[in-house]
Amino acid sequence: MNALVMLAQGGGGSEGVREIARTFGVDWQHLVAQIISFLIVCALLQKFAYRPVLAMLEERRRRIAEGLADAERIKAELARTEAQRHEVMEQANERAVKLIEEARAAAARVQAEETQKATASAESIIGKAHEAAVQDHARMLTDLKREVGQLVVLATTNVTGKILTPDDHRRLDEETARVVRSETPGNN
Repeated sequence: MNALVMLAQGGGGSEGVREIARTFGVDWQHLVAQIISFLIVCALLQKFAYRPVLAMLEERRRRIAEGLADAERIKAELARTEAQRHEVMEQANERAVKLIEEARAAAARVQAEETQKATASAESIIGKAHEAAVQDHARMLTDLKREVGQLVVLATTNVTGKILTPDDHRRLDEETARVVRSETPGNN
């Protein structure tokens, strides 16, 4: 502390520096050698350590900036892709709804056509069955007339006891047919 006080008082210039150096035990030769060694170490650290570390830090900063830019670009790309996916899904849903509606309309058309075909087929079957029934009725009526005629002839032969000639058979058949026709429903 005394040395600092002496320096502050401005006493004697170099004499004061020598006094301070002696008080602190400064050896000028060693001090200069240490200063030179320190400067050499600083220069070597500057060249081989500090600059490479700064270059590495700058490279890291650049990579981080690129990474952030890539992340932003990827986010933007992801958002765009998501929007496209959403749009494609909406279009697919619209197409699906349209296809379902078309399928329902087609099914309704096919059902109507098949119903018409079935109705026409049923009417055709009913018509054919009616025609067959009319033909069967006519055939059965003809068979009945013939059998009734034969029964009348047989009954007349048994009642009269005489054998009928072909003219008698014909006349009896005609009379029987006329009687059966007049008694058949729908022939009145």
